[in-house]
Amino acid sequence: MNETPHRALLPQGLRDLLPPAAEAEAGVVARLVAVLASHGYEHVQPPLMEFEENLLSGAGAAMAHETFRLMDPISQRMIGLRADMTPQVARIAAARLAHAPRPLRLCYAGQVLRVRGSEIRPERQLGQVGAELIGSAETAADIEAVSVAAEALTGLGVEGLSIDLTLPTLVPALARAAALDEEKRAALRRALDHKDAAAVAASAGKAAAILTKLLAATGPAKSALEALAKLDLPKDAAAERARLVAVVKHLAQTLPRVAITIDPVENRGFEYHTGVSFSFFARGVGSELGRGGRYRTGGANGEGSGEDATGFTLYTDTVLEALPPHRAAPRLYVPAGSDAAAAARWRKEGYVTVAGLAPLKNVEGEARRLGCSHVLAGEKIVTLG
Repeated sequence: MNETPHRALLPQGLRDLLPPAAEAEAGVVARLVAVLASHGYEHVQPPLMEFEENLLSGAGAAMAHETFRLMDPISQRMIGLRADMTPQVARIAAARLAHAPRPLRLCYAGQVLRVRGSEIRPERQLGQVGAELIGSAETAADIEAVSVAAEALTGLGVEGLSIDLTLPTLVPALARAAALDEEKRAALRRALDHKDAAAVAASAGKAAAILTKLLAATGPAKSALEALAKLDLPKDAAAERARLVAVVKHLAQTLPRVAITIDPVENRGFEYHTGVSFSFFARGVGSELGRGGRYRTGGANGEGSGEDATGFTLYTDTVLEALPPHRAAPRLYVPAGSDAAAAARWRKEGYVTVAGLAPLKNVEGEARRLGCSHVLAGEKIVTLG
């Protein structure tokens, strides 16, 4: 128990990202952010940690159980390490950019740390790239969030992309209409999470019939919407259904090669969302590439206050899984004393140059040892066999 751990040993769920994986991730992040910027999303960079009461207010309350906390030795106040960047961007919008014109488009990229991983995603440190569209309740904002994220993913070369849409507010609206108490609602939520129709019927009271039908309205967008259209929903739930229909109709027209499915009872991971929400998947990848949806930013008056917003977060580790193997740029060994201008010209052609630091007799052997595929000879390059 007292032995010094090996220097390569890291806490569970954490890892070193080595070449070429680190280079591949950096390139993916840069390309994703470039797409977001091209749609008018301005880059912000929140701090790694914040005071606990700020980090876990509003939308951040849903991440409280995933947040590491520690005492700040300077202020003697509790601070939290971010487990998700969306609440931080919401805080920036409400505080630092309160007077900026709305709708406000912000994007971000960075690492987050969580208390524990899951069976599907055991990592506790994750890379995130995302965007938030703040200050609009229009259906067009929902459409933009999904469309921009899809464009960013397909632009990277992700194949077999699919979008799963959900309405996290639908079940709570039906539970309220059925006057279910807190215990019944909790049992209903567990039953729905497990897609257990018998348990749903047993716990849903007078809403059992409609919730059972809602549970069955899961699958490809066309058939799911047909099933949803037949349901007699309360006014609020019907309005959300209409918004979902509008979003799906637009996406089907603009993203004809992307599969769209609907799961109207899915709630896990969408606890603070207040409207149309979505997850991205890709063929051959076991976990989601990202997720997003509509929410309230939260403000001084609590979680339900603030502004209407929608946005998404993409997870760089699973995005990388959906891409072809990374092809590193060819490496060109530049012997000591070579013409610097010649090396610079080859860098412009896409080569990575590795400079020799001392004159050597066996230049080709040194180039191979350092993983180079070419050697600079004067102004030309020689390909190593």
